[in-house]
Amino acid sequence: MTSAPIGHPVYRDMPATIFEKMSARARETGAINLGQGFPDAQGPDDILSAAADALLNRSNQYPPSAGLPELRQAVAAHYGRHQDLDLRTEEVIVTSGATEAIAASLFALVQPGDEVLLLAPLYDAYLPLVERAGGVARVVRLMPPDWWIRREALEAAVGPRTRLLIFNNPLNPSGSVATQEELAMLASFCVDHDLIAICDEVWEHVTFDGIRHQPLMAFPGMRERTVKIGSAGKIFSLTGWKIGWMCAAAPLATLLGRAHQFLTFTSAPSLQWAVAEGLGKPDAWFAAMRADYQASRDRLVNGLRGAGYAVKESAATWFVTLDLTASGIGLDDVSFCERIIGEAGVAAIPISAFYPDAAVTHLVRLCFSKSDAVIDGAVARLGRFRASIG
Repeated sequence: MTSAPIGHPVYRDMPATIFEKMSARARETGAINLGQGFPDAQGPDDILSAAADALLNRSNQYPPSAGLPELRQAVAAHYGRHQDLDLRTEEVIVTSGATEAIAASLFALVQPGDEVLLLAPLYDAYLPLVERAGGVARVVRLMPPDWWIRREALEAAVGPRTRLLIFNNPLNPSGSVATQEELAMLASFCVDHDLIAICDEVWEHVTFDGIRHQPLMAFPGMRERTVKIGSAGKIFSLTGWKIGWMCAAAPLATLLGRAHQFLTFTSAPSLQWAVAEGLGKPDAWFAAMRADYQASRDRLVNGLRGAGYAVKESAATWFVTLDLTASGIGLDDVSFCERIIGEAGVAAIPISAFYPDAAVTHLVRLCFSKSDAVIDGAVARLGRFRASIG
């Protein structure tokens, strides 16, 4: 038998993710899980019913690899109505979740040795997917409290082999939203350096305080050089469905579709039909969804502040950040998360897990897409922990 290491080093040398570890410990100990980002509700009844009806009464065989025409049309129409984008059906490719869309985009567009700009903190799938595609990651570090994207930092990282930028907006884990000025700067930067932007915009509908999502694709020069990625799981609080999509100008969409067909090929047709119906919901439904999550955000923030923690409100996503230094807690984020899951019975995620190196270590991410009772229980437990450490 060969003594050579087995497997690709990107995956062979990879530890379990912090999300997997914390969720596993929450299950084992009965801790309240404010770590991994998923709601504790079932999702909208009418969309669930539409999926059940489609499962029983419509086709359960392979849909087209690019997605059901009804869903592709619905995605294009939805973005026309909500974001003033003029997309054609053939410019939409349905995927098995946004992570598959990111993978397909990178596998389709990265050639060995190509450089890809990443903004940290970053979703943990980005870096291994870039490397597995043969790319070289160039990481630009963003810093709290504002997480601003600065042109000089991008210029310092870009080089003659840089081909792509991965841009997550709204940004998980910070819950921040790029400003009009930052978006205009990014568009100019991509045009000047002939870059394609892979835009992970899964949180586009989960914005608060009257903030309206602006897609980078809509900015000058970006229509032909953007891959826009969305997620039904985030829009409709149905994370287990894993229905996502990528939108791009036709030449790009053709390449993306070819990569997608050799990854998952397609996704459950019943779920696709249900999502197509959901995307046609009236504006009032989306406003009510945002208002409900904003109320949950405020409940968690106010509760934690009352318990003696310094917490930064988020402008979007299902997450807020707890500032350990400002809270007067002399622990780094990993140590704090280890202690609260064991001593308080609450799971959270250290922000340092979102940096490949040179991490920020004084912030902790907490998820608020939970019931009032769960939020209140977590606040009470964290309050007792805060009192116990002085």
